[in-house]
Amino acid sequence: MSTLNTLKLTAIVKPTQVPAVQQRRNKLAKRVWEQIELAKAQQAGTQFVATKFRTVTDSTGVRKQVEMNKRIKAWWFTADNGKLALCVRYGSKVLELAPKKYAIEIANERDLVKTLDIIKTAVINGELDTAIETAATKLRAGFVK
Repeated sequence: MSTLNTLKLTAIVKPTQVPAVQQRRNKLAKRVWEQIELAKAQQAGTQFVATKFRTVTDSTGVRKQVEMNKRIKAWWFTADNGKLALCVRYGSKVLELAPKKYAIEIANERDLVKTLDIIKTAVINGELDTAIETAATKLRAGFVK
């Protein structure tokens, strides 16, 4: 028992569930990471391929997990003024970053990864929680019968 006395013991228990706000932050942070990797690959002239697992039933009726390529669409596009515009998406909804502001203007492709890193930091810090909540509510409303 003297060995355990050298450690600092506490009564903290690991939570069994992650709060909904944290789940949404994690989901958006993962999607932003995919966009960062897509932008890096595009700048390097390579392709970024993310994979996902899908359950399929074969001809014998056995269900199994199959790894498939995931289609990732870029969140950025070239605006009318020739600069890049970046829209942050949560599911199929574009987040409102400020009142009536849905996109971020970027001067060139070199600044794209830096901008996405800033967005990821903002997501993790909880700065976009209200926008994420609004988008999640709109998405859920689309599934109600």
